[in-house]
Amino acid sequence: MMTMEEALRHVPTRFAAGDIVKGTILEVRPKEVLVDIGYKSEGVVSLGEFIDPAVVKVGDVIDVLIEKLEDREGNVILSHEKAEFKKNWDRIQAICAEGGKVSGKVKSIVKGGLVVNIGVEAFLPASQFDIMPPKNLQACVGNTYEFKVVKINQDRQNVVLSRRELIEAERFERRQKLLNEMMPGDIRKGVVKNITDFGAFIDLNGLDGLLHITDMSWGRIAHPSEILKVGQELDVVVLDINKEKERVSLGLKQKLTNPWENIETKYTVGQKLKGKIVNLVPYGAFVELEPGVEGLVHVTELSWTKRIAKPSDVLKQGTEVEAVVLGINKDEQKISLGIRQLEANPWESAEIKYPVGSKIKGKIRNLTSYGAFVELEEGIDGMIHVSDVSWTRKINHPSEVLKKGEEVEAQVLEIDKPNQRIALGLKQLATDPWEHIDKFYKVGDLVAGKVTKLASFGAFIGLQHDIDGLVHISQVSEDRVDKIKNVLKVGQDVTARVIKIDRSERRIGLSIKAANYDEEQLKEEQKILDALKPGEDLVALQHAFDAAEEMVKTDDGK
Repeated sequence: MMTMEEALRHVPTRFAAGDIVKGTILEVRPKEVLVDIGYKSEGVVSLGEFIDPAVVKVGDVIDVLIEKLEDREGNVILSHEKAEFKKNWDRIQAICAEGGKVSGKVKSIVKGGLVVNIGVEAFLPASQFDIMPPKNLQACVGNTYEFKVVKINQDRQNVVLSRRELIEAERFERRQKLLNEMMPGDIRKGVVKNITDFGAFIDLNGLDGLLHITDMSWGRIAHPSEILKVGQELDVVVLDINKEKERVSLGLKQKLTNPWENIETKYTVGQKLKGKIVNLVPYGAFVELEPGVEGLVHVTELSWTKRIAKPSDVLKQGTEVEAVVLGINKDEQKISLGIRQLEANPWESAEIKYPVGSKIKGKIRNLTSYGAFVELEEGIDGMIHVSDVSWTRKINHPSEVLKKGEEVEAQVLEIDKPNQRIALGLKQLATDPWEHIDKFYKVGDLVAGKVTKLASFGAFIGLQHDIDGLVHISQVSEDRVDKIKNVLKVGQDVTARVIKIDRSERRIGLSIKAANYDEEQLKEEQKILDALKPGEDLVALQHAFDAAEEMVKTDDGK
């Protein structure tokens, strides 16, 4: 008689689609495995459903889900993956609820990301693979990683993963640990992560620090790429830490002694030295004296005499020059240099070579609205101001009497050594005729001359002794003259009467219409002139004459 246990063993097992049963692998084929689940026929499972097909072998007992008891060929269709999914679903939900990690193997690439087998198929967006998404996702297929389950759709049984969140969490922990451990002055190992125009970001194993370009070298650096490259390992000094903003300032040059520490013992004012020109700017040239120490030759310190517009006109970057130390400022890390100091200053001997009162000869190098520059020697000019050209003539522009390139003789009037200026005069070579004007002209004299210049208010008449007289427009004719050019021309000979001599203004007032006046008429004109205020410009005579005429008309009408 059979026991109850033996009787149960002989009871046929009932199989139904959707059941999870155990099966034994009978055969491993290239694309599938044959599994015995105790049914009348064997079942087939795709080899791709196994996380690692290479370890699948005959005799292994696995869980499978019955998808279909019989297909057209009488085979049982099984799924190992779906059996695992069903078994793992609760586990995955628990992991997601607890924010835990799960290990999985990247199975394939799909649009927008990767399919990962974590016991169930899950989706990993490409943006969630790493902090910086990989350029080649194909290289990730077949690799096993740890992930965080970030989203589960119960109805669709979808799982979304993130590897990036785990990496960021690990980096955050490392950052916090580094921020708490680090102290200014520490030397840390790092890797150059990124290079910009202003510096480089250094990865300190999870915490990025900024190595500013000014803290890379004591010397001049145009761009960080001159001494650094991405991926380079280096030791850096921690300069400053901001825990709240998680910012760390780093230094590279601080590992070396500051060359400016003992600068005043290395260099002294007046010392001659050599250096290489490392930079040219509009205002000067920077000369490297040693690594980390530069001096500036200002453009004004290049030559005693030459007018240099910009340093690049006489200097070339990369060449070696000799210079003299003019000043040292340790606090501002500045050294002033001079090149012209290598030679004697010609202005030091200017007072000896060109004493005040002496006569000189030179060529006119340039004309300006205010005067003429005369070259005394190379680099040294004297200037004849327009007011020192003539004692008598009204010169508006030196080009009226002087020409560029012309050789002239002049007298030294003043030497301004600090400002490197020499004042010259032409008129000082002759006697001032106005000192003896009474010998030449008196009021009432009849004089002859030529019209030298026309103005809106009158005409200038060239007289003897190189003196100009002024005929006001009101003194040209008895008739009213609207425009002087209608009655007089430059070069025209005229005869006029001297009606006023103004020594303070150095002007002689003439009247063409008074040339034929009798004594009584001259007295009347003299009264008009005497009514002018002392020193009043003869140009204002028109107003005086007009006023006098109005007074005469008023008296006649009474």
